[in-house]
Amino acid sequence: MPGGPLEGLEAIGRQDVAVGPGLAHLEIFTLKGLLTLLWHGDRDAEAVVVLGGGAMGGLLGPADGLYPFLGSELAAPGSGVGVVRVGWRRPNDLDRCTHDLLAAVDLASRSGARRAVTGGHSFGGAVAVRAGVALGDLCAGVVTFATQSAGCEVVPSLTAPLLAFHGDRDELLPPACSELVAEHAGGGGDLRVCEGAGHLLLEADARLRDEVPAWVRARLAENP
Repeated sequence: MPGGPLEGLEAIGRQDVAVGPGLAHLEIFTLKGLLTLLWHGDRDAEAVVVLGGGAMGGLLGPADGLYPFLGSELAAPGSGVGVVRVGWRRPNDLDRCTHDLLAAVDLASRSGARRAVTGGHSFGGAVAVRAGVALGDLCAGVVTFATQSAGCEVVPSLTAPLLAFHGDRDELLPPACSELVAEHAGGGGDLRVCEGAGHLLLEADARLRDEVPAWVRARLAENP
């Protein structure tokens, strides 16, 4: 898309409001839907973590609000990391949602971000994988939560490491979905099965809050 993902949105308007310390709410109006971004941390951070929801959209993520937690945990003042939660223009549209995630990274890169980690829950896992492949060397890692395998066919082309969480009692998508994606990840896949956890990974909230930040920090600290 000429000019990059941001220009490809063909935005007709934008609002950008600080809603609290270290948190901004952006709305980008397009003829193909409203793109919502909740931005944690410094806007000129050298690294960015971009997170998307499932097929129904949403900004909280799995595990009782994992995404707001990651925003507070990873994007603390002076951390050099920003976290952007993405509200899809049209949930369950794989191409459009991938564009949304890439547009968020594009926006961050224009302010100084040089490394990115993408993440997504369920349907959003496939979006995160596709965006990670499209970003190439800019992508430092991809983390998925109860991902679907449909849409992840490009994962052998991923050059960054992948971390996949999945509950062994997922009532919507079997753990085999994440197993397949991790097995074929071109940059190497790490599958972590959460015992007793369903599709929202509510039962694994403590584990995710412990393991995800450490993994993301390690990926962002690696040389590109």
